[in-house]
Amino acid sequence: MVLVAGLTLVACGGVDPDSPLGQRKAIFKQMLKTSEDTGGMLRGRLPFDGARFAEGAVRLDALSHEPWKHFPAVKEAEHTSAKDAVWQRQARFQELARALEARTGELVLATQQSQLSPANMIAPMNNVEDACDACHKEFRNH
Repeated sequence: MVLVAGLTLVACGGVDPDSPLGQRKAIFKQMLKTSEDTGGMLRGRLPFDGARFAEGAVRLDALSHEPWKHFPAVKEAEHTSAKDAVWQRQARFQELARALEARTGELVLATQQSQLSPANMIAPMNNVEDACDACHKEFRNH
């Protein structure tokens, strides 16, 4: 029965949600959704709501610490968007992960120390997005 379920997942192109790949994909999707909402408030796609923006910053910060533990020491056999470099250049990968965590922490601090307005949140949010982009450029197959 387990074999049939596994083959069904593979045949459908699905990913086991409990696998490391499934876990990190779910986290990255949550990060993307949260980032799109907070960034959307700064770009006028959504109305700016300071309290919701601050909540999004806290959520993004919490999520930014999660996906890294779901990258196993050896690359899994499942299809992944992660380049082999993730496993070949672990020190650099971890460096960029810590940079993202630092930027999301700075975003949270900005929401606590600055007047919550789009103008005041653009720079710290751009820093978060730049940290994401830096890692994607080196370690993700697009």
